[in-house]
Amino acid sequence: MEAVVKEALKIITHPVVVSHTGTHGHCESPRNIHDELMQDIAATGGVIGIGFWDAVCEYSPKGIASAIQAAVELVGEDHVGLGSDFDGSVHTEMDASEYAAITHELLALGMSEAIITKIMGGNILRVFSERLPNNR
Repeated sequence: MEAVVKEALKIITHPVVVSHTGTHGHCESPRNIHDELMQDIAATGGVIGIGFWDAVCEYSPKGIASAIQAAVELVGEDHVGLGSDFDGSVHTEMDASEYAAITHELLALGMSEAIITKIMGGNILRVFSERLPNNR
């Protein structure tokens, strides 16, 4: 996966969204991207979607919040989002009803509501609104 991301970053001139992953420095999962490459993705203005499964190493709302916090510390609050993987390619123990529990854990870590708003969808909306055509 990392080789594909590196090749794409050589030719892409707009923000990149990479989802269903985590930061390798926080959790050494085979699907997690090494931290230096995460920083390259963020440098495009892009977003990294943190997964809700073994990509976070501690699979719980608290573990997901910890993985999100580690990503924010690595690449900044404007470059982290949710990458739940609810599409069925991996088994997840939770569903969207657990978003409140993840939000609670982010607040417990001291994250502000403004930053949580970005992570819970604001960052992805920013990238999409910058790239999708205006159909008004």
